Amino acid sequence: MRMKSMVCLPMICLMAMMLAGMNSPAQAQDAAAGEASFMICKTCHGQHGEGQLALNAPALAGQSNWYLERQLQNYKAGIRGADAKDIYGSQMRPMAMTLADDNAVKNVAAYITTLPAAKATPTLGGDAAKGKSLYVVCAACHGQKAEGQLALNSPRLNPQHDWYLLRQLKNFKDGIRGKHPQDTFGAQMVPMAMTLADEEAMKNVIAYINSLDQ
Repeated sequence: MRMKSMVCLPMICLMAMMLAGMNSPAQAQDAAAGEASFMICKTCHGQHGEGQLALNAPALAGQSNWYLERQLQNYKAGIRGADAKDIYGSQMRPMAMTLADDNAVKNVAAYITTLPAAKATPTLGGDAAKGKSLYVVCAACHGQKAEGQLALNSPRLNPQHDWYLLRQLKNFKDGIRGKHPQDTFGAQMVPMAMTLADEEAMKNVIAYINSLDQ
């Protein structure tokens, strides 16, 4: 019995260490350092990452850090914002380039996730009742409450400004976004956007998304 316990104890310790490693990030994110980097972001996205229509800048507060990191990396790599028709996306590329490395990207995303998300104010109208049936397709990836799902690489949609969601749906449908060969997850959105027949359908599904409570 003594021999058995001597063998098992190290095994238990090893398993505990492995599990601890799985649950811990390889490097801790520094939200304080991210706050310093966020100073330049405030110019367009607002003091609290709430977004500004006047500057065509979406809300960042409330979005998942993994999605923020991916989009910043995509801008830096020219995967997003490189299309000549993506006017506002092209404005983000030089901003993303101010983040020197992967740690800087992670840090600013970590800081943004500390900011409280505000409910978006509707600006487009749209029929949420009609949008509910259209959202059934979206819910498979983005969740019943548009909360996003990491397992499916689908970002949170609620809360987000309706004008920004409309622009992105149009960009996907028009091939402005999601057509870069390295934009694997953006490419998955292209056929989904195509299921929305016209701008009215887009506005309806967005109205439903913005009617959801988290």
